[in-house]
Amino acid sequence: MWLDQADGFAEIFRGYLPYYLLVVFPIFIIMSPANPVAASHEFSVYRMQQYDLHTVPHGCRSASFNLEGRSLSSWSMSRHCVVARIQDITIDHFVEIRNKAGALLLVLPKNDTLLSDEQKEHIKLLEMAMMQQEISIPVYFAEWNPDFEDIIKDLQHSFITDDKSGTALEAMFNTVSSNGYQIVVSTPTPARMDSKPVTIHGKLIGRSGAVQTIVIAAHYDSSSIVPELSFGADSNASGAVALLELARIFSRLYSTAAVRGGPTLVFMLTSTGHSLNYFATKKWLEEHLDSTDASLLQDISFVMCLDSISSGPLTMHVSKPPKDGSPAQSIKSRLGVPIVHKKINLADEFLAWHHERFSIRRMTAFTISSLQSHKDPSRNTLLDTSSENSFRNIANNIAATARALASHIYNLTDEKNEEDSALYDDALSVDEASIKHWYKFLSSQPRPPQIITSATPNGGVTGALERALSRYMEVTVTPHAVDKREPEYALYPPTRAVLYVYSVKPAVFDLILTLAIIAYLTLVYFAIQLFPRFYEEYAKFVTGKAKVN
Repeated sequence: MWLDQADGFAEIFRGYLPYYLLVVFPIFIIMSPANPVAASHEFSVYRMQQYDLHTVPHGCRSASFNLEGRSLSSWSMSRHCVVARIQDITIDHFVEIRNKAGALLLVLPKNDTLLSDEQKEHIKLLEMAMMQQEISIPVYFAEWNPDFEDIIKDLQHSFITDDKSGTALEAMFNTVSSNGYQIVVSTPTPARMDSKPVTIHGKLIGRSGAVQTIVIAAHYDSSSIVPELSFGADSNASGAVALLELARIFSRLYSTAAVRGGPTLVFMLTSTGHSLNYFATKKWLEEHLDSTDASLLQDISFVMCLDSISSGPLTMHVSKPPKDGSPAQSIKSRLGVPIVHKKINLADEFLAWHHERFSIRRMTAFTISSLQSHKDPSRNTLLDTSSENSFRNIANNIAATARALASHIYNLTDEKNEEDSALYDDALSVDEASIKHWYKFLSSQPRPPQIITSATPNGGVTGALERALSRYMEVTVTPHAVDKREPEYALYPPTRAVLYVYSVKPAVFDLILTLAIIAYLTLVYFAIQLFPRFYEEYAKFVTGKAKVN
């Protein structure tokens, strides 16, 4: 009787089961526990700097890509996007990636304060190398988060290149078993943006009959390889904060005729600094010196530029050594700082310091800075952030600068007597709360030219600085036009984008999986087709005779 039931079972295999398998098998695949949401990620990323200066291109020239992600050790072709931590990539790595890869994605440190001095210096030098010439591939930066860390670790352990595999079979197995990521950024093609740099200036009028003018200048923009992460605490939030505090101090001294100084003080804040060759300063000087009314800059005694003053002791940078008895020598001796002399080289693409814009127009000018050289990578780094130590430095340096300037204006020769000491302690005392407020505010705002020159003059950082300076004097905001036919500089968005990461298997995995499914279905099909014959042979063996239908 059980043989008859087996006959019915064999008929099922002979007739309909292969068709059921073809339907049921895809259903099992669809009902698999894979979660499509967990296979994709979305991140905010920041595009590398892109600008032209005197038609010379700088930075990244591309924006969109759709490529397979690979680690720093496993990429090999232009169809790969290299994903790495910024502290892990060397300049040699970058040069090779720039020439051969399809895109580069760098993840920033979780906490830059935990980096060693060697790591910080390495990142600064890498930033300088990356900005030396244009880059054709898209380059993006991402802030650290756990998902990115997992992706980097997965890429580092998933792909093993052929030269690291023992055998061809091992290489193929590593490729099939690895997890891949498809990385996509879709943004508009970079196009030149409308830029409107401005200059904010005001003046405190000296005693009647005095015609000498002292100009105190600073730029308030910042520069780094990543515009959206360019906070520029030292360069040059510190200079802008120092100018505001000096304006506050001397506005009190100039508020009454009894203690008003002789020279007129002009305070000037400009929205484009060294990265764009102090373009706004150039235009401002042209407008005030080449016009019929040049009274604002009549009889300039000297121009003092403030740049990066929160990283240590001060240094005076000059284009021409000051003569004995000159106003510049007076400030130098009263500050008690060393002098660094560098001649202006007009053949260079960039001016070294802010004062050179004034020196070109035959003005006595110098820059007060904590940096020893204009080539210091600290001027153009995304690691330029605020700290408690930098706040103490800026407060001390502002106090020293205010004392030296007041001592020169009021011609105080003996600065150690009790009367002058009381003057310094009272009238020239700095407001540390105000300094800290503005230093934190400016160093928490990204201030690249792409942002501050595209905002309205009375909005954003520019508007805040204009309102702050207007507390102490009458202020004028002067916008400057950029020649559209032959622009001296050009800025290009986008500066940020959305990056999508999709978890995928390599193409060879799909091929092998397809072959495995075909082999499996073929095996099942032939097993079903041959089952009746096997059953007849088995029945014959059991009963001793062939089964009669």
